Amino acid sequence: MLRIAIGVALLGVAIIVAVVLERRRKLDAPIRDAYPVPRQVSRADFPRPDVPWLVALFSSQTCDSCAWMRERVRALGAGDVAVCDLEFSATRAIHERYEISGVPMVLIVDDEGVVRESFVGPATAQELRDALARARV
Repeated sequence: MLRIAIGVALLGVAIIVAVVLERRRKLDAPIRDAYPVPRQVSRADFPRPDVPWLVALFSSQTCDSCAWMRERVRALGAGDVAVCDLEFSATRAIHERYEISGVPMVLIVDDEGVVRESFVGPATAQELRDALARARV
């Protein structure tokens, strides 16, 4: 009888330890610190779908850093690079379609709609130029 009581007690302790370890493992999971970025878009949703490259800025009127990102993105426009500013209140459907949850977000997209480079948050003009150059290689 004593052996059964000790066995039950040990089993109980083992269960408690397992539960504590499982909870700790779940709490130690990595925290997601980035907004999801689309991997593919339909070029038909954006201006000038016939040019080889697209630089799309997802923005909002309430976003402080979006204003100066607009200027940086606009400067990338060229004959083979379409640029656009997709301000949330004016293009809510596109924000929802691509599940954009953070702004500013810049996508550098090829002619097939594949997102080759992206930025979430502010980026320097040089970072944007370098990313476009990398994508074009």
